[in-house]
Amino acid sequence: MLLRLFDLLLTDPIAFLALLPVIAATVGVGLVVAISVHEFSHALVAYQLGDDTARLRGRLSLNPLVHLDPIGTLMLLVIGFGWGKPVPVNPYYLRPGPRGGMAMVGLAGPLSNLVTAGLIALPMRLGVYPWHSPLLYAPFAQRTWSWLVADVLGYVIFFNIILALFNLIPIPPLDGFNVIQGLVPRDVGHGTFSRLAQYGPMILLLVVAYDIFTGRGILWGLLRPAVNATAAVVVGRPFF
Repeated sequence: MLLRLFDLLLTDPIAFLALLPVIAATVGVGLVVAISVHEFSHALVAYQLGDDTARLRGRLSLNPLVHLDPIGTLMLLVIGFGWGKPVPVNPYYLRPGPRGGMAMVGLAGPLSNLVTAGLIALPMRLGVYPWHSPLLYAPFAQRTWSWLVADVLGYVIFFNIILALFNLIPIPPLDGFNVIQGLVPRDVGHGTFSRLAQYGPMILLLVVAYDIFTGRGILWGLLRPAVNATAAVVVGRPFF
């Protein structure tokens, strides 16, 4: 995300320095809201299904300080996708059973982000604030309150959508893996998928590193159309 400001740094360094703290703070609001809602929802659903682990460890909270993962947050801030600190869950305490329970807990985070994005988008949908994408236009290009509010809301909407869609990728430790594992037949879930779990984090990090260092954008190439389609439903217009 902040990489987009490098062009401004090269063309107008003074404007870059003036806008950087404001944009960073605005982006930070979007990050904090998206990650806090996402991880809290995991903890809440696990608690409702009978697992008290997250509550006992202080994760049944909307306090962002207990949910922010330094590397995952940095990834969201810089390149546009990332993650929060995983919520501890004991699948054997979940009432539907380990597989079904983990699928429900895993789906709770992305769904909560999509619901949050929809609620935040209501002022644009109702015409209270004119919608513009902060990713398509220069942030704070117009110094008016309506433009400023639209920028802030736009970043909150974007990070909620991207956090939901990124986490639905079926690669461990992302939520999509738990969802898929709970839906496939038991022998597949305990066989192929269980073996994949140990390699998932390495695969994910390699793909992210490849995207960063080569600029090929494998993940972003997959996520961008999904983000645009989701934004078109939530806000009425795509981000890009």
